[in-house]
Amino acid sequence: MFGTALHLHLVEEAEPADLPPDRRTLAACEEEEKGTDGFTVGLLLPSRTVPRWERSDRPLIEKRLKQLCPHCTMEYANAQNDAMRQRQQMSSMVTKGVRVLILDATDARALRSSIQEAREAGVPVIAYDRLAEGPISGYVSFDGAQVGRLQGEALLKAMGDKANGGNVVMMNGDPTSPNAALYRGGALSVVSGKVKVGRSYGTPGWSTDSAHANMSAAMAALGPDRIDGVLAANDAIAAGVISALKSAGVKELPPVTGQDADLDAVQRIVRGEQYMTVYKSFKAEADAAAAMAVALGRGGDLREVATTTADSPTTRRIPSVLLTPSAVTVDDINPTLLKDGMYTVDEICTPELRPACDEAGLTR
Repeated sequence: MFGTALHLHLVEEAEPADLPPDRRTLAACEEEEKGTDGFTVGLLLPSRTVPRWERSDRPLIEKRLKQLCPHCTMEYANAQNDAMRQRQQMSSMVTKGVRVLILDATDARALRSSIQEAREAGVPVIAYDRLAEGPISGYVSFDGAQVGRLQGEALLKAMGDKANGGNVVMMNGDPTSPNAALYRGGALSVVSGKVKVGRSYGTPGWSTDSAHANMSAAMAALGPDRIDGVLAANDAIAAGVISALKSAGVKELPPVTGQDADLDAVQRIVRGEQYMTVYKSFKAEADAAAAMAVALGRGGDLREVATTTADSPTTRRIPSVLLTPSAVTVDDINPTLLKDGMYTVDEICTPELRPACDEAGLTR
């Protein structure tokens, strides 16, 4: 219904009465093609806590969607870490007549019934970045276990001699996210038997404030000078960890991992406060999601888009694209983030950071 109304409105605009017959025929053909090819894709992102969703994923998906389907439109909603709100947003989009949904679920299990309802309404759902339960039609993400392995490997390298029996605090992601378990498992596969995990915490909502509180608790239990490394699941968590360490007066910060290559995290790496982050090409992820959405919206399948399959607790062999992440320390900023156009030198190198940037070889 939505597409039909839009189509009729555009036809009325395109064919004024004084248009010559040959021109009117061409315009009618163009509008007929637009009505057939154009549809609405719903994009549902989980929060504003993590900067990437609004800064990168949303505009990149919308841009690629327009490139692949010029007559398509995008309906957008952000759940702000509220699963009930996201369920309502999904229901609203289905009612409005979206043809495909791209969903990054706030809670992989809680959205299961909403995904089932969308399927029953004939609206396929693409799981974006994390794999939700229910009848998912496609899945786009990164290899989560590899993210954890990269974090674990980097942490051991940064710890040096302390990697043999040193104390590590694990600051895991949101317990409701299947990705958090993948990151944790990947990291443990590398560090187990080499370091002691003194404390391990989940971080609801990937919240910086929660990470700060958990790190303060870890220091109270272990002693601030007896923490040799911190496996922080992403950059928002790393920010809370580093803030807590500095608030406790820790002079020599232990190596802290991260993920997402947030701008402030990259600046912390240049500053020497955070050891590393994991870079995931949001453009590649967004491109794959948009390609899946257009293929499904046009009534096709995903065989030409998907490169593998994935299993959820409820659904097997979901057509999937799983991309490869990269570890980024200060020495890797040039050949990854700058080379890919993620940031410019001017964005990273504030006047206060200019000396550190020069030392790191980050020049215009």
